[in-house]
Amino acid sequence: MTAPHVILASQSPRRRELLTLVGIAHEVRPVDIDEAYLAGEQPRAHAKRLACEKADVVARDAPDSLVIGSDTIVVVDGDVLGKPRDEAEAAAMLSRLAGRSHTVITAIAVQWRGVERSAVEEVDVTFHPLTPDEIDAYIATREPMDKAGAYGIQGYGATIVARVDGDYFAVMGLPLQRLVRLMADLGVRYRFGSLTVDA
Repeated sequence: MTAPHVILASQSPRRRELLTLVGIAHEVRPVDIDEAYLAGEQPRAHAKRLACEKADVVARDAPDSLVIGSDTIVVVDGDVLGKPRDEAEAAAMLSRLAGRSHTVITAIAVQWRGVERSAVEEVDVTFHPLTPDEIDAYIATREPMDKAGAYGIQGYGATIVARVDGDYFAVMGLPLQRLVRLMADLGVRYRFGSLTVDA
């Protein structure tokens, strides 16, 4: 059977890069959804709901495609750090993360033929200590400004991370090993650069 057409319900260049890295051809179809928290919603549940909603929106218009939705959030001391609104907020986030550990939560949802599978990956990330000058210099690169927690592990931010305990690719925004397992649950097998459908 012909491999399914794959759609990534995200505009994240990091997620695109990861799918390309493992040879999964795909179309990008970003969606605009309300990402506000529901009353009493916990971070894991929030990330999973958004990943599923992104996949749902695209799957409604492309029922024959395999659709991937994902959402990543950064949590420290129980607080969720989103994308900084300005440089001052980026500096505050990086100062808070410096020299300690935080948790990155990435949820992923896969839909195909009206069936959905989803999962959540949690990864502990530890930063090196950072001086105010280092924080200012990092912000000056503009890399922190469009990323949850004000850093990107796949860019300049790689040099401020001391340790990653868990799936590195989940920190980038798409846990590849979990993606492959979820697709397999739906009958789509990954074979190192190609997808095959179970008979």
